Amino acid sequence: MSGRVLVVGSLNQDLRLSVPHHPTSGETVLAGPIERAFGGKGANQAIAAVRAGARVSLVGAVGDDGPGNAYLARLSAYGVDVGSVRVHPDRPTGTAVISVDDAGENMIIISPGANDQLGVDDLAVIKSSSAADVVLFSLEVPVPVVIEATRIAADRGAKVVGNLAPYADLPAAVLDRCDPVVVNESEHAALLAAGLRAGSLLVTSGAEGSTWGEVMVPAESTEVVDTTGAGDAYVGTLAARLALGDGPEQAMRAATAAAAECVRHGGAQPL
Repeated sequence: MSGRVLVVGSLNQDLRLSVPHHPTSGETVLAGPIERAFGGKGANQAIAAVRAGARVSLVGAVGDDGPGNAYLARLSAYGVDVGSVRVHPDRPTGTAVISVDDAGENMIIISPGANDQLGVDDLAVIKSSSAADVVLFSLEVPVPVVIEATRIAADRGAKVVGNLAPYADLPAAVLDRCDPVVVNESEHAALLAAGLRAGSLLVTSGAEGSTWGEVMVPAESTEVVDTTGAGDAYVGTLAARLALGDGPEQAMRAATAAAAECVRHGGAQPL
């Protein structure tokens, strides 16, 4: 392992609203000022992986607009290779509207924008045998792209880390290629309800920590400002540490620390 991670995932501009509590159906809640930030699971995970010491490339799509251009510049400044991020002329950069309550818990609504235009033709970089030690995916991009990405990665001998967020049913062959499949408690419940199994399964349980097979790592006690992006910080760091040669427990402990750091600031990414 030489510390190379290739992330297949989304890039979004985040519109963040602070609310005293999340609204119920039909309720109107007054929020504070709109805060604009950078997000999307793919980009969040790519930045987390860079911060954890990996060399990172990102496969994704943005619009040919101000938010998209600003995002490419930001990722490049972090050291993420954005040569495989497609700039789409006819779709806007994806947008996520995020409300965060006084307890730091969030609710998120996403308009995919250019993320939906990612296609299997955008995966050429994975076909290079030197592209990555670990290929990491999440599910804010089209499922056919994920299926093909995992097939190519497995054929090239790369480790595949799959984050089933937001949850979608995947073919059993895709789950079998992942080592591990990473899910939170609700995603784990959805996986079980669908009758699907993963041979290598890592379940994150918030304040209860995370479990991968026989390995259990407790969460770190910390002040919670905003939980947005904590899962992405965990997964991106996990992929990086596996690519750098860590075993499961070492990688999980580094991921747990990254998630704890993430919840201490507002937004999915460091300011």
